[in-house]
Amino acid sequence: MSDSSLRLVWVYPDLLSTYGDQGNVLVVQRRAEQRGLSVERVDVRSDQPVPTSGDIYLIGGGEDRPQRLAAERLLRDGGLSRAASNGAIIFSVCAGYQILGHEFINDVGERQPGLGLLDVTTTRGEGARCVGDVLGDIDPRLGLPQLTGFENHQGITHLGPTARPFARTVFGNGNGTGDGTEGAYNDTVFGTYMHGPVMARNPQIADLLLKLALDVNALPPTDDRWYEALRAERIAAATQPA
Repeated sequence: MSDSSLRLVWVYPDLLSTYGDQGNVLVVQRRAEQRGLSVERVDVRSDQPVPTSGDIYLIGGGEDRPQRLAAERLLRDGGLSRAASNGAIIFSVCAGYQILGHEFINDVGERQPGLGLLDVTTTRGEGARCVGDVLGDIDPRLGLPQLTGFENHQGITHLGPTARPFARTVFGNGNGTGDGTEGAYNDTVFGTYMHGPVMARNPQIADLLLKLALDVNALPPTDDRWYEALRAERIAAATQPA
């Protein structure tokens, strides 16, 4: 795979990068380089145009006002939507996940249009925030092991008919709808509420994005001992009685 190259785009790190979500881009980059891939990483700030020629786009979480600003600028810019139309792989977390849907409730209590790249709509929950560790079974069609992550959100995300749940919760809230769903995805666009960062806890998700971007069914093996130790630690911590 040494002749292959990959363009990795980290979208709006100045607005959307809470709870260590920048770790996601670091893990994807590292796991690509371990396979001999040449990686071009592009960090796109919110005052810059989003390139349309990326292979994988990563978007993190953020506070309410930065989320609104990010949604407004992404809609005005149009680059991420054009990249999705070109078949790019997009992975989003928390506020980024909500932005990829049809709409969410912004920091001033208004319905804020999203990009419509996922068939989901987010409302604001009236009860306690969804906070804590989450375990979930990822959609079997994706061929991934159990999901582990950390959630901290007030939003309640409802899936439309064309969105598939990314996972079903075993422990935790996920989308907050009470139906056990966590996140959503279609063929090339993924959303989750999981921080952690989620790629460090679940490196196989990073590998899935690489396989989709490269259009391959498998990747050369790599040393996963550190990741598996972290996974085991966090899964054990989440399942221990309080």
